[in-house]
Amino acid sequence: MSSSFDSGKGTGKADEAVRVQTADSTCNGAAALTGKDSSRRQFLQLTVGSTLVGAATVAGMELAGARPLLAQSNLSPDAALQELMDGNRRFISGRLTSFEEDLTILKQKTIDKQEPFASVLACADSRVPVELLFDQSIGHVFVTRVAGNVVTPEIIASLEYGAAVLGTEVILVMGHANCGAVKATIQAKEVPGQISALYPHIQPAVDQAGPDLEATTKANAKIQAALLRQASTVIAGMLKEKKLKVVAGYYDIGTGVVTILG
Repeated sequence: MSSSFDSGKGTGKADEAVRVQTADSTCNGAAALTGKDSSRRQFLQLTVGSTLVGAATVAGMELAGARPLLAQSNLSPDAALQELMDGNRRFISGRLTSFEEDLTILKQKTIDKQEPFASVLACADSRVPVELLFDQSIGHVFVTRVAGNVVTPEIIASLEYGAAVLGTEVILVMGHANCGAVKATIQAKEVPGQISALYPHIQPAVDQAGPDLEATTKANAKIQAALLRQASTVIAGMLKEKKLKVVAGYYDIGTGVVTILG
């Protein structure tokens, strides 16, 4: 059942006064696990292996004994999702607060660490500025982007890192209005280069809801979210323990409203 958060004033930013353990940036992610080459190899093996459904047990998501890092607040998965939606309401109303924080956060040396509370898998479309439309500042949202917001082994590995290592509490898979990748898949026309490599990922949504573009885009977001829940033993384990929430959403680029699809 869809729900929309498109009215009222947001509740404000998550409490950034809560101090957390330091996390290395993604570029230095391996060092953030244990600082040992053996642990880095074990982490890489885990992220690759977890993309095979049923290939590993939940107990295998220990990340080579790495110490999990907390997000910048101790939000619950539901509260983390609500914080995103509160930010979307501020974006819609033109009452952004995130820009006021950027300089302060930079001074707090975010170059050395990241502490996001949410992950978003979004389309690569230039009209989908994730941090802006959720009114979130530097270091708040762990964003992965690919045309059609489709789930691939690389996307799974990235989102596993965000959840299991950085401590994100929610993953939002977000489609958007007038998505070119979905439209191209519906039309199934010949395209140059490797663009058609996206088609197989989106085709299940076309089969389910095509040729209606909006319906297919929403179906695709829901299918990709379900695939993410099933294809990653890391994410599946965290869901089972209620440490994480994975939802699908739809962004209307005309109104600015993000709707949660479930």
